[in-house]
Amino acid sequence: MAAITTIIFDLGGVLIDWNPKYVFNETYFESEEKREYFFNHICTSDWNEEQDAGRSIVEATEELITKFPDWEESIRDFYGRWTEMLNGPIHDTVEIFRQLKESSKYKTYALTNWQAGLFDIALVRYNFLHWFDGRVVSGEEKTRKPFPEFYNILLDRYNVKEEESLFIDDNVRNVKAAEELGIKSIHFQSPEQLLEELKNYKVL
Repeated sequence: MAAITTIIFDLGGVLIDWNPKYVFNETYFESEEKREYFFNHICTSDWNEEQDAGRSIVEATEELITKFPDWEESIRDFYGRWTEMLNGPIHDTVEIFRQLKESSKYKTYALTNWQAGLFDIALVRYNFLHWFDGRVVSGEEKTRKPFPEFYNILLDRYNVKEEESLFIDDNVRNVKAAEELGIKSIHFQSPEQLLEELKNYKVL
């Protein structure tokens, strides 16, 4: 097995606690059924990922309001209150990242599904996003995980070898896509679990 030289991080759910339910919480809608309908049929994960891949959030919002006019306020809140969905760094994972950087043994990169303009907000808020040796942001590249071309942008741009890389993501779909490209991967579930798996790989 080739030695690991490169660590690739997902951001949301791994290093940054982002969740729409910080806005659309238990008291936002009149019932849990209404909240479930909103996420399952209106502002869905698939819809959000279209913006991650470069679609304008203004265009996406207005088209959805045309389709679901009775839900206008909630649709506007999805991006209008987007910063409230950021609950800050996942500090224990950031500390793991710090240890990896300070060891000077590895190159570190970010591979993230994130709308380009909204990612700028995160860059201003979180200094650790500037620790990476490079970043690949879906909204800037007009493609996203789990599509192989998105992973290959990072591999090609930074001359990264698949067999020497370790990818960390909280979405099992994205982990499987990386593994199909020959990239060793960890399905992130908690900082404690990540630390144990990194020890198993003899990274830390």
